[in-house]
Amino acid sequence: MTEFFTASDGALLAFSDTGTGTPVLCLSGLTRTMADFDYLLPHLPSGLRVIRMDYRGRGQSQWTGADSYTVPIEARDALELLDHLGVSRTAVLGTSRGGLIALALAVAARDRLTGVAFNDVGPVIERKGLERIFDYLGRNPTPKTHEALAEALPRVMPGFANVPAERWLAEARKHYVQTERGLRITYDPTLREAFIAAFSGPAFDAWPLFDALQGAPVALIRGANSDLLSKATAQEMQSRRPDMIFADVPDRAHIPFLDEPGSLAALNRWLEALP
Repeated sequence: MTEFFTASDGALLAFSDTGTGTPVLCLSGLTRTMADFDYLLPHLPSGLRVIRMDYRGRGQSQWTGADSYTVPIEARDALELLDHLGVSRTAVLGTSRGGLIALALAVAARDRLTGVAFNDVGPVIERKGLERIFDYLGRNPTPKTHEALAEALPRVMPGFANVPAERWLAEARKHYVQTERGLRITYDPTLREAFIAAFSGPAFDAWPLFDALQGAPVALIRGANSDLLSKATAQEMQSRRPDMIFADVPDRAHIPFLDEPGSLAALNRWLEALP
């Protein structure tokens, strides 16, 4: 069930809080919603408290404008959600943007993190992957129905293979709304402005943020064909954290769905390692 809380700046943000036990905060991709984790949920072991949220400007959360769609503000929102729920410490499963927020939390609130699992993201983001995101971000798709989009997705999502047609249809339905005028995105279009501004500035060294996670269980799930997270970055993450749980998921690019056998095996090992 979707609930809402009010952030410190007055923004109304949507979240879901299910189960009891070890808290795991699931943070979704850039343009995504808490539905990012729908494929994973049926496979999670019992004894987990799964917390999800729609970032501001996405899904059912309030649109607050391009200037507020930043990783630091979204990290603050995540901490305020934890405060709202009375959760002092949590593990974080971060998909793409969610992994960047986890890195921010590693410095801003390291004492509140019990572990982090990254889904196809790391301290270095490849320009090729960013440019692909630039192409579609903030724009409604050309196909007019979920069915038409599902047919197109295998062609416009390079690096994916052996994905059943019903999965592409589920993806279309999760991330686009059917209207009389065609499909519409489920987020504020000005997110495009915020994203371009963030990656047009000077380069930022995020490795110290990753290094700040020393002592906490870390996992990395990478799409073997990812254009956003390179093999070299994944190898450097492994070099810095030899204990890091790692899965290179075949037939997947950015991002794995998280219900692949390799993804599930890595996540289960990570969950077992959490304090």
